[in-house]
Amino acid sequence: MLPIDAAAHSSRWRRRHPCEKAVLGFGLTLCAVCLPPWPGAVLVAAATLAVLLGPAGVPGRQLWRAFRIPLGFCVTGAIPLLFEVGGARGLVALAPDGPVHAGELLLRTSAASLGVLLFAFTTPVSDVLPRLVRAGVPAPVVDVALVMYRISFLLLDAISKIRQAQAARLGLTTRAATWRSLAGLGATAFVRAFDRAQRLQTGLAGRGYDGTLRVLVPQAGVSTRFLASTAGLLAGLVALTLVLERSLP
Repeated sequence: MLPIDAAAHSSRWRRRHPCEKAVLGFGLTLCAVCLPPWPGAVLVAAATLAVLLGPAGVPGRQLWRAFRIPLGFCVTGAIPLLFEVGGARGLVALAPDGPVHAGELLLRTSAASLGVLLFAFTTPVSDVLPRLVRAGVPAPVVDVALVMYRISFLLLDAISKIRQAQAARLGLTTRAATWRSLAGLGATAFVRAFDRAQRLQTGLAGRGYDGTLRVLVPQAGVSTRFLASTAGLLAGLVALTLVLERSLP
């Protein structure tokens, strides 16, 4: 199991309805995308961090380990805005408004990433997928997603054990040995994926699979108090952004 999935299963909000957390997380993401980067994205990022580290109870170290991956993509996407190519000042030169545009993009995307992480850190995938059938998603699509979600963890565990065995047999000591071990790892993982899929199909057939996977979903009601607090937070962020935008330089 990935660390973010383990954190979602042990979250303080584990028993809350996924709809509540989706409204909060994706509402903050929408605010980060639609509001002006300064000061809107900064306020959204600060509010999201406060919720993550406070009421949601996400450990700071786990949050940073998960956040640094999308942050790397945000930085990589902002760097090209710093330069212009083929202009009057040469083949490659610093764009006049490049730092401003790069900073705005970095603020907006990093704040939006935190909003998505808020939902991911508090809601396990296994709680969301079965409920998608009630939202109108075809049951076979949800079944395939559930199966792939389960098989992905089995494959990750198998790959980790194969890597440990290769390292114990000195399969990573040289560059040539590393490439041979990598090729063997890919081949073994490919064969094991087919084997897992075949065994899963046999197991489902033995249990009378009729086209629908029946799984137990934790019962949870939608809290109107939580939704009202979320609406108040989002409205406050929008109002504060509009006020500060007019008063700040």
